[in-house]
Order: sequence, then structure tokens, then C-alpha cells
Amino acid sequence: QVHLVESGGGSVQAGGSLRLSCAASGYTSSTYCMGWFRQAPGKEREGVATVASDGSTSYADSVKGRFTISQDNAKNTLYLQMNSLKPEDTAMYYCAAGVEYYRDYVFHCAYDYWGQGTQVTVSL
Repeated sequence: QVHLVESGGGSVQAGGSLRLSCAASGYTSSTYCMGWFRQAPGKEREGVATVASDGSTSYADSVKGRFTISQDNAKNTLYLQMNSLKPEDTAMYYCAAGVEYYRDYVFHCAYDYWGQGTQVTVSL
């Protein structure tokens, strides 16, 4: 059973930065992929960033160039560095882990495990 605990959320002014952390435990597979999602009030959950087991990353268009996903395998911790924050980045941010697979040579991550979330609020 994979257990995920997020931290690092908070309130910040537009243009500021935050770094989210996700402490993970209970890995049993070397093909785990991990990602960050967010959900704002009244909106659907959206994927923000993903990192595959080989270290390759992908981002939502809305955060490209501003957010960076990374992981410290020695600490079993996933990070999301968020710079140049905007009010529209305000949301509950969730860490997730799953098993990766390829279909027609396209990378997919089947997320099975989720953290409890950490709130990010960006004000003008």
C-alpha cells in the first residue's frame, strides 16, 4: 500500500513561489509514475505535472515554464516547485502515484494512490 502525504501549501501573493512536497512510502514496483493534480472550487480536477520512472516529465500547458516537478528517490519525496504564481493557480493540490504503461508508444500513468491534498491560495 502506497501512502502519500503532501505539505508546503499556503497563501502567497501573485508572482510569488511555493514548493510542494509529497512524502511517499510503501513502493513495491519500480515502474511507479507520480504526478501532481489540482482542483479549484467548482472545477474539475486537472493534471498539473507528471514524472515517469525514467525521470521524464510532462506539464499542463497552463503551468509550463512556471512549475517544475522533481523527485528525490533517496528521500522518497516528490516536489512541485511553483514560480510566478497566478490567482488562477489557487486550488487544492494533490500528489498521486500509479503504475506506468505504454499504449501505442504513448506514455500513460494509471494513478491508484492519492494524498490528502494541500491548499494553495494566490492573491493579487
